[in-house]
Amino acid sequence: MTTIQGWSVLVTGGGSGIGLATAERLATDGAHVTICGRTESKLAAAADRIRAAASENAAVTYVVADVTVDEQVANAIKVASEVTGRIDALFACAGGSLHIGPVLDADIEAVRATIDLNLMGSIICVKHVGAALRSQGTPGSIVLMSSGAGRFPHPFLWAYGVAKAGICFLTQTSAEELGPLGIRVNAVAPGIVDDELMSFITGGGPLLDDYISQMPLGRVGTVDDVAAAVRYLIGPESSFVTGEVLGIDGGHHLRRGADYSLLFPS
Repeated sequence: MTTIQGWSVLVTGGGSGIGLATAERLATDGAHVTICGRTESKLAAAADRIRAAASENAAVTYVVADVTVDEQVANAIKVASEVTGRIDALFACAGGSLHIGPVLDADIEAVRATIDLNLMGSIICVKHVGAALRSQGTPGSIVLMSSGAGRFPHPFLWAYGVAKAGICFLTQTSAEELGPLGIRVNAVAPGIVDDELMSFITGGGPLLDDYISQMPLGRVGTVDDVAAAVRYLIGPESSFVTGEVLGIDGGHHLRRGADYSLLFPS
């Protein structure tokens, strides 16, 4: 069995970028998709786009939710379960960097917010989706969003990297704990991807040049590159895969991280 038709999937951060592209891919393959995020207007527009691409019987809905708020994540899972009476999978995509700069000049509140959004948001999502799957007594799949920045150093992007490194460890630990319940936990670790979040880099300049010089495939990734990998990790094609952090980075992990100090020329 290699279909996800009729599955109920929640995608956090589904209003734009990788989250939106992945939700669109899942709905095209027949999954009932619920997206969540903090901005209703963005979610509504994204849901319309996903519906236009979805297979005939796939339901698409959205719910406003902040992944750092326990009760809002629990409600998002409840909404995602309403179509079929269950939840089957989660892609915890919500994240971002609120701090770029040297450790010695750290804006502690921005660092804390970065860790809260990325790492704590992922922990809360795993907690609630895992509990829902346990209550249902059904297997399921959880895919988290890490980053190359969480696997090898990117100067000045360390706060984001610390949070994403935590997600790598969360993936491994959760896979170990939840495996006996039939719940698989994996993560993707994209490199530089041409989306809204990275447009200030992919538009060109020394930092983009530095990225390209450290990538054997020599190109920027696309949201569809990542969506295809998430689709694989969510679906039954990867039924014997858990605890994996899959790099989608054009081979960037073979070299060194991009140097974000290039954003601050002396």
